[in-house]
Amino acid sequence: MALITGLPDDIARDCLLRINYDQLSAVASVCKVWRSEITLPEFRRLRILSGRCQKLIVMVQALVDPNPSVTLFKCSVTPVYRLTLCEPETGIWCDLPPVPDSATGLPMFCHVVGVGSDLVLIGGWDPMTWKVSQSVYVYDFVSGRWRRGKDMPGGPRTFFGCASDFHRTVYVAGGHDDEKNALRSALVYDVATDEWIQLPDMERERDECKAVFHRGKFHVIGGYSTEMQGCFQSSAEAYDVATWKWDRLREDFLEEATCPRTCVEGDIDDDEAIYMCRGGEVVRRRDSTWQKVSKLPDEVRNVAYVTTWKGRLLVIGSAGFGEPHIAFTLDLLKKTWTKIESPQKFTGHVQSGCYMEI
Repeated sequence: MALITGLPDDIARDCLLRINYDQLSAVASVCKVWRSEITLPEFRRLRILSGRCQKLIVMVQALVDPNPSVTLFKCSVTPVYRLTLCEPETGIWCDLPPVPDSATGLPMFCHVVGVGSDLVLIGGWDPMTWKVSQSVYVYDFVSGRWRRGKDMPGGPRTFFGCASDFHRTVYVAGGHDDEKNALRSALVYDVATDEWIQLPDMERERDECKAVFHRGKFHVIGGYSTEMQGCFQSSAEAYDVATWKWDRLREDFLEEATCPRTCVEGDIDDDEAIYMCRGGEVVRRRDSTWQKVSKLPDEVRNVAYVTTWKGRLLVIGSAGFGEPHIAFTLDLLKKTWTKIESPQKFTGHVQSGCYMEI
């Protein structure tokens, strides 16, 4: 059956490639032929190659109370988080459909990662009971629906590192259990099959570590051991997906022992680079050395979230405690900053986030 009656399939396909990401679910519901077409991995690949894909930043962001004198929930000063979306190239902001069972807000300290056209939300603390969650939820941008994934195995785990290969799998490592014991264990989640697989342990325990996936390897940076509670280490380990083995431990990866939460991978064209915000600057690690890239804008001295894409770096933060969170992008070639204007309701604290191409 033809994709569009009266048109050659290549022209009809080009029409479908131009669909806006927020209309994909509506198009998928028109007929089985269209749904089959836009759910093919080849369709997403063609959108990217043709420049039709849309660049999105998805964030776990705190609600902003329009009336600060009234708390969102009685007897609670804990921020209430929901999922927000920003199109950095257009400046459009919006809310994503709520996660099932999240009437009181998203889990505190949960992670979100992009895997193809899916958004995966993992773990965190229940905002009412503070109980550690092992839940996994997957939002399909094509269907516009959430589904429940298989729970993360191995017992309670929180403050872990989490990253995806952007295509099919999500990697998890480190963190601590419900006894506050730092963990060496690591896992991989196959989104398509909804299966978890145990990976070999890391060489060191890594609580509050940061994970990035870069050039075929799952990097786990910093963190601290059970005995060194809160005293961060500067080392890093990388799991090679091709060999299914951890590379040799790299000491002094961060130059200094510090919290690694602002570390982020460079884009695919940025060979071997890892970026980080520290001391009011953006710095880059390449060839085992760190170099200054740019000074941070004064409005984002307290950095909450960092990501990169296609030669640009996005930083969201505030000028001080309790101040609105503001987004800026840095052109990594020209070293120029551009402010992304945001409505007041999207100026809350960003807990975590991810970059996606839909």
